[in-house]
Amino acid sequence: MAFEHTIARPVETSGVGLHTGVFSHLRLLPAPSGTGVVFRRTDLEGFEVEARAANIARVSYATSLMKKGVLISTTEHLLAALYACGVDNVYAELDNLEVPILDGSARPFVDLLAAAGRQRQRRRRRYWKILQPVEVSEGQAGTPGHRAIGIYPANGAASLGIDYTIDFSHPLIGRQRLNFVLNGHSFAQLLSRARTFCFYDEVEKLRQMGLIRGGTLDCAVVLTRDSLLNGNGLRYPDEFCRHKALDLIGDLALLGHPVIGQVVACRAGHALHTALVLKLLRSPQAWEEVNGHRRAATADTAAAVH
Repeated sequence: MAFEHTIARPVETSGVGLHTGVFSHLRLLPAPSGTGVVFRRTDLEGFEVEARAANIARVSYATSLMKKGVLISTTEHLLAALYACGVDNVYAELDNLEVPILDGSARPFVDLLAAAGRQRQRRRRRYWKILQPVEVSEGQAGTPGHRAIGIYPANGAASLGIDYTIDFSHPLIGRQRLNFVLNGHSFAQLLSRARTFCFYDEVEKLRQMGLIRGGTLDCAVVLTRDSLLNGNGLRYPDEFCRHKALDLIGDLALLGHPVIGQVVACRAGHALHTALVLKLLRSPQAWEEVNGHRRAATADTAAAVH
């Protein structure tokens, strides 16, 4: 898209937060060009928390934002839907500290944005085009504890490609890999319905940590040692990998700009996703800002070559 977009009309939803268990109302409103995604805590006189890397607070089991002590928890599914659906500017009003988890996927937010419609704005969309690799890793390569994520030039493409691999020692997961180019259609078809998941053996520990207080089988896939607790089964055979890729998109949205590049992730998660975002922000030599007109020209050139 050459130009920024907001939503055409206000929309709203409500539900329980996955980790806090608190009930909240979420209302999305149109916002002017250049606004980005801005959360407003209506229970705190409309205090605003921008969805930017500078406000990243906690990333262990969700990506939360904080500004001057005001928290917005579990933002990634909403941010992923906004990014993939091409909504650049929006106010997200929330009357509590956590975004509703709904069914544990991004599909309810995709449907909400479809109901809102999109409104083109006059400002050209600005992209970050990756020029040099930026990588983050944990553990030694070749060992079971190794985790890694990197972003690389897109080799002539004018979009964001994602190659995500997970590896869990569970009979329903094992090693899964997903490789795709992100756009509204691929997100809706490949990722949007993939739900968050956890292991039943960890539930009590997580609750003792003050987490998943709002978790139920209606909003998460729960794995026993060799099966599922969910009676309706999986939505995709590789739902687990698809949900990790969904989370990645929501975390990349904290850059504040859509990206032209290729992300390769292996056994990553929120902590590595956001570490990559922060490292990219500290590496201005690794990217250049291009506007929507230049991106469109790049896409036309690539199409002519191929």
